[in-house]
Amino acid sequence: MATVTLTAENFDEVTGKDGIVLVDFWASWCGPCVRFAPTYERSSEKHTDITFGKVDTEAEQELAARFNIRSIPTIMAIRDGIQVFAQPGALPESQLELLIDKVEELDMEDVRKAVAAHQH
Repeated sequence: MATVTLTAENFDEVTGKDGIVLVDFWASWCGPCVRFAPTYERSSEKHTDITFGKVDTEAEQELAARFNIRSIPTIMAIRDGIQVFAQPGALPESQLELLIDKVEELDMEDVRKAVAAHQH
């Protein structure tokens, strides 16, 4: 699956569904973002069951502000509508694959309980 452009209009719809969504916050002027793009694209072709989204922080400043993006690239992982990971910095391919493995291994029942406990 190729990457999906995420905007303020479609972000909640795309990330609110069951399954895994990886989000790459980037900008065209950002050297590390440009260098990371082929790695992200290769991973999207390998993992067709995962949605790989990209947020252009220049075009989607409101969305970048909503998630307090201060450094790009920032990679975010959302599973079943719950943000489970966010970290600035381009990941080497091996680290991106490891992140995907870890997100797939999550016990989402435990995650939901932790989120519920944190909200009280």
